[in-house]
Amino acid sequence: MSPAEEQALRASARNGWLLSLPALVVLALAASGPLLIVVYYSFLTANDTGGVIRQFSIEGWRSIFLSYDIFEDRYTLADAHLKIFWRSVWLSLTTTALTFVIGFPTAWFIATRPPSQRALWLFLITIPFWTNLLIRTFAINEVIRNEGILNTTLLWLGVISEPLRIVYTETAVLIGMTYVYLPLMVLPLYATIERFDMRLLEAAYDLYASRWTTLRRVILPIVKPGIIAGSILVFVPSLGAYVTPRILGGGKKMMIGNFIELQFLQGRNWPLGAALSVLLLIIVMAALLVYVRVANRDRSAGHG
Repeated sequence: MSPAEEQALRASARNGWLLSLPALVVLALAASGPLLIVVYYSFLTANDTGGVIRQFSIEGWRSIFLSYDIFEDRYTLADAHLKIFWRSVWLSLTTTALTFVIGFPTAWFIATRPPSQRALWLFLITIPFWTNLLIRTFAINEVIRNEGILNTTLLWLGVISEPLRIVYTETAVLIGMTYVYLPLMVLPLYATIERFDMRLLEAAYDLYASRWTTLRRVILPIVKPGIIAGSILVFVPSLGAYVTPRILGGGKKMMIGNFIELQFLQGRNWPLGAALSVLLLIIVMAALLVYVRVANRDRSAGHG
């Protein structure tokens, strides 16, 4: 390449960056601006009357894990905060597991239908996305409440003698989140299973492999990328869920999202709420980094 052509190529690249600079600035401000504000507030001092004092403090971060005992004049472990964190992680992991248990057979069923029927089944799976999350959560509440469809049917059939108390429990939150996030597991699994070579199943059966062995040694390793993608798509929003725990948990089974809202509004402890928000972001980023690392490792193994 001649010097003139090289100079023209550099000028073209520079002009391209200059043309895209306004859009990059807007994206940077829109994406990082609010985040930096939240990080900034997490290191300020809470005002006793609400709001913040522009004075550096790590009390917001310390309050996540420690609480100050005014009677003994010392810090103790913030059991209530840690319990909320554990409940959030446990419910998110359990939701991910349940959506996989239900979503894998569903995705396999859709992927093994004739091509002319798959669009209809996918349409039925994606219909809930057309409805507001709040409406879907209230619909689940109508199903599982004491006088809801589930209890009314079981009482009519004589299976139970009194209504099952499901609402305002962790079970209710788990049922609601599983229903809400199930399509996010089914769609990545379907996309992976659709490309699965069914001749591999015939080969496994020809080698006298049992169905369980075929599932464990043939199917699951091949559809692993879809499992990981679906798990991330379910786990991340479940961890920060607000509407479903608020309605089905009734404020008794609080998760991280509800706890953050409580600190910013009723609690008026903005530094703690900001610190919780940043910590939630860090947990989500860690989960995404694990996903990227596992995906890259599988891709490298596949090329190898």
